[in-house]
Amino acid sequence: MARVVLLVLFALAIPTTGLAAGQAPQGPAEPSGGSVRIRGTVRDVSGAAVPGAKVVLQIGKFRATRTTDRRGGFSIDNLPAASGTLTVRAPGFEPVQQSWNAPINQAGQAGPSGPRNLEVALRPQSVSERITVTATRTRTRLGDTAADVAVLTSEDLSSTAALTTDDKLRQVPGFSLFRRSGSRAANPTSQGVSLRGVGASGASRALVLEDGIPLNDPFGGWVYWDRVPTESVGAVELVQGGSSDLYGSDALGGVINVVTRRVDQSGLSLDASYGNENTPDASLASSLRWGRWASGFSAETFHTSGYFLVPDDLRGPVDSRAGVDYRSGVATVERVITDQARVFARASYLGEQRENGKVDERNHTEIRQVALGGDWQSASLGAFSLRAYGGPQTFDQNFFAVAPDRSSESLTRVQRVPAQQIGFTAQWSRPAGARQTLVAGVDGNGVRGASDEFLFKNDLESSAVGAGGRQRTVGVFGEDILRLTSRWIVTAGARYDHWLNYRALSVTQPLATPGPAAVTDFAGRAEQAFSPRLSVLRRVTENLSLTGSVYRAFRAPTLNELYRTFRLGNILTLANADLRAERLTGAEAGATWTALAGQLTTRGTFFWSDTSRPISNVTLSTTPALITRERENLGRTRSRGIELEVTGRLTPTLSISSGYEFTNATVVGFPANTALVGLRIPEVPRHEATFQLRYANPDAAYRLARLTAGIQGRAESAAYDDDLNTLRLKPYFTLDALVSRPLARGLEVYAAAENLTGQRYEVALTPATNLGPPRLARVGIRLQLGNR
Repeated sequence: MARVVLLVLFALAIPTTGLAAGQAPQGPAEPSGGSVRIRGTVRDVSGAAVPGAKVVLQIGKFRATRTTDRRGGFSIDNLPAASGTLTVRAPGFEPVQQSWNAPINQAGQAGPSGPRNLEVALRPQSVSERITVTATRTRTRLGDTAADVAVLTSEDLSSTAALTTDDKLRQVPGFSLFRRSGSRAANPTSQGVSLRGVGASGASRALVLEDGIPLNDPFGGWVYWDRVPTESVGAVELVQGGSSDLYGSDALGGVINVVTRRVDQSGLSLDASYGNENTPDASLASSLRWGRWASGFSAETFHTSGYFLVPDDLRGPVDSRAGVDYRSGVATVERVITDQARVFARASYLGEQRENGKVDERNHTEIRQVALGGDWQSASLGAFSLRAYGGPQTFDQNFFAVAPDRSSESLTRVQRVPAQQIGFTAQWSRPAGARQTLVAGVDGNGVRGASDEFLFKNDLESSAVGAGGRQRTVGVFGEDILRLTSRWIVTAGARYDHWLNYRALSVTQPLATPGPAAVTDFAGRAEQAFSPRLSVLRRVTENLSLTGSVYRAFRAPTLNELYRTFRLGNILTLANADLRAERLTGAEAGATWTALAGQLTTRGTFFWSDTSRPISNVTLSTTPALITRERENLGRTRSRGIELEVTGRLTPTLSISSGYEFTNATVVGFPANTALVGLRIPEVPRHEATFQLRYANPDAAYRLARLTAGIQGRAESAAYDDDLNTLRLKPYFTLDALVSRPLARGLEVYAAAENLTGQRYEVALTPATNLGPPRLARVGIRLQLGNR
């Protein structure tokens, strides 16, 4: 709790801008001499006030900006006696723009007048009106893209009981981590993302970004979800389906972009909670703006003693709780050069320690990164964006062999993985007339890393092994978004990538007995990939749209897959320096139908993908004491299925979102071992279903959400945890809930519970059964100050 106190003290120490409550920085100074005044109230269609709405009044060169107070009210004084335009915007609502005419005095002339009261009604924003950047690398309405995109807004995230970002993403069918596990308890190396049944592994088959900068581990491809403090997350955009045409390697199954809150307004938000299993958490996001400068700081500290992974009837003296302790922080400085140009610098840090469910088995991670960037927009030349990032990191892990009766363990490996990366991306986009938008860019990434380890036999050092290398990737891409008519939109894109693995070697030095070191030099290897995509959207009616896409995608093997051997329980997985890139060919077709004035959206999608040379952990031998596997390129796998999604606002107080995905994912070719042909891809269930209900009850006295409640459910059918389909993970259903209540403006309390059913479902078979979380509950407070 000491960390919670420190974060609260930091929050209280942040200076404010001196603005009146509910007001934003104004535009140009208001001219003197006028006495026209307006008062107004912003409400939604149910009559409830909308606090925090941005109101802009433009009269010639005069511009005034206000933010509505908790009752939805605003006022603007000393206006010019002339006509203008009033614009009102609020998150989750469609913007309203209307003309404004100066009141007429008793003489029949526009001039001084008393207050004028305005009533502005906002309609909830339909799903199709939301803006996505990730699907096309430029601002595009969801209703104008053929991509399968899910956007989790700040409302969606805050009403979810889940504590971590990856658990919040389980609202989306098709999203999963390796072995059903979550970042709250799992080893980092099992946090690779799978989308649409392409198969989960330690290396993610989806690219995860933070504001366009990769979060995938540069050495292993897995994702550290705790690198981004949860309170700094403003939205998450998830694109399913091969996206290498814009994003290159790792986007084999799709892209997840974590969009953080901008620091261009002063404010602060804090979320602090405490839960069972000794779980304190505090997350903070703050920003301060002065003139053309702005700065932001976000941080999170989390600890949990965790829970036992092994069932009671199998547990032995070697088993302990799987817990985690981490600290993350991000500091940002931004400079607005003009209204069309800005530059920024960002530094981030993550320190994480994990207990892996055995008495002495632990890992530790430390990541430091610096990012620089700039954006510039010209009416004639278009929009330019540049990002550069890089930094070092280390990962430490020890491994133990466990006796069959789980009464003892013996040390097998102590491993350290140092890695460094540096990368950049540059992009240009520009409208070409009224019906066309062009996008082009180039990016590159360089990684070097190694696995340095000591091997033990009978608890004595037997040898020292070092293996690693370097990888360099460069890609160029282009996209053309063509609006042929108001009913036809065609998007064509393509990308070319070239990557090189070089300076790779393995050194083994015997320690138990004297002897020379064995050195293996791996030959440098280069590969290329061409990733095209063609998408078509057809608006049949105002309420019905049809979409279709064909594409190719790829994923290059990581340095971890090429050179690092690891052990999980009694399963040993060997590296393979001869791995080649995975190549995916896919297609999808869908339909979107809206009803209730756009407030209810139904979407259905059929998808098909063939992956050649997919990298999989193939079983080589099995004994009672050890299962040995090796990473290999299979011949071909196929994933086919359908997705159904319903999202909408049923009433002014009740919102619903539900989804279902059926996936038939199988091995269709592997000449080296035909016994695998026809078997299901590990970790991919045939059926997944999710639902979320969100209720908010307006209070007539305070015009605040007197009560907010959210319920989330997820169900999965059985899946297999191995390539031979012998280790079957049983079906499961889990239910979460959250209830919050405001105490005052900017302050609320909440209670959240995960896994209300208490089902300890299976997440892994190693071959010992590992279970998911028990019931998890917590209570907390949320504080919000200023304009965040």
